[in-house]
Amino acid sequence: MITEEKKTLLEHFAEGRRYYKMMKFQDAREAFAKALTIDAEDGPSKKYYERCEEFIKNPPPDDWDGVYEMKTK
Repeated sequence: MITEEKKTLLEHFAEGRRYYKMMKFQDAREAFAKALTIDAEDGPSKKYYERCEEFIKNPPPDDWDGVYEMKTK
């Protein structure tokens, strides 16, 4: 059974993903930050938060297909 805390985390994560796909990276970052207040070690939320930080500084092109391209190994 899923806890209420985990359910809330997943809702924030889903909200972040919706904003992320719409290229609303500041809104997405806020949603992932909310998820991380529930579980600071949540790997997916951490990773998307970092990607949002990167895309806020260096936005992808307007025709971005949502695929993240790693710049380094």
